[in-house]
Amino acid sequence: MLIREIEFARESSDATIVPSIFFGGGTPTLMEPKDLGRVITAIGSRFELAKDIEITTEANPDTVTKEKLATLREAGFNRISFGMQSAVEHVLKVLDRTHNPENVFSATSWAREVGFDEVSVDLIYGTAGESIKDWEKSVDTALALPVSHISAYALIVEAGTKLGAQVKRGDVVMPDDDETADKYLLADGKFAAAGFDWYELSNWSKPGSECRHNMAYWNGDNWWGAGAGAHSHINGRRFWNVKHPAAYASMVTASKNPMHEQEFLSYDEKRSEEIMLKIRLASGLDRAELTAREQDSIAGFVTEGYLQAEQWDGGSVVLSKTGRLIADRIVREILL
Repeated sequence: MLIREIEFARESSDATIVPSIFFGGGTPTLMEPKDLGRVITAIGSRFELAKDIEITTEANPDTVTKEKLATLREAGFNRISFGMQSAVEHVLKVLDRTHNPENVFSATSWAREVGFDEVSVDLIYGTAGESIKDWEKSVDTALALPVSHISAYALIVEAGTKLGAQVKRGDVVMPDDDETADKYLLADGKFAAAGFDWYELSNWSKPGSECRHNMAYWNGDNWWGAGAGAHSHINGRRFWNVKHPAAYASMVTASKNPMHEQEFLSYDEKRSEEIMLKIRLASGLDRAELTAREQDSIAGFVTEGYLQAEQWDGGSVVLSKTGRLIADRIVREILL
């Protein structure tokens, strides 16, 4: 089904060179490596792959072996991101994650041994029942792994999920914002001391190991998402596929476009998104892109230390460490 949709993408797109490919979760590594490789081959036969292309797969540490990782490497993958979440079992249980924390060390070590250039792990903080010490253990464990990139996201409880229902009933109590902020600052300090540079609000890497695919999202570049429920963005047009796999398969098999809905972003919408996304980056936002009123609305954040004064004077809007904690508030002030 993916290969058929890639054929449709070729017919519908004027793109020529593909700079990155990303197989996102769920758990792509539940598929056989040879089948994932077939998708890469299909893209390469219909588009030109950049010579320095970044090809990533996400993975649950429990779904890989050294042999499987070697086969993925042979198929063309050069970057892998493991869903670690936490090194503490009771935290993983609240998150409804089933992997053994000890498997993360084996998986990341195997990935390095078979030739993966870039290895990343994802962490989640702010889970109910997670203490500062629990979080510090997770951060220290991640830093002891042979990785070049770490993502750390604050837990967002979505309505309609098992955790959402538990919170609504009062069975689970989420930590307050101050504690969550303390965890972010703790992680950032430890990551920086270990040589991981902050380059996006929730992402740190060794120099040169930034995720180029995700940078494309944050910079507003074009991408084509293939698969059930996948989202795409082409020149200000956003569209997404039908979500249920059976409906997706039925439409693709019938040579129909699996798109469910689409929207065309207005100038104001595109500008708002650009501000919202670029301010998350360490490179920041060009002050010249803001009106005089918008600059005046956030000038106070410079004197308060939430925006870096030197960069502001140099023409950029760049968050300070504490400013990262209130990034959404700063964006709201700009867009009011």
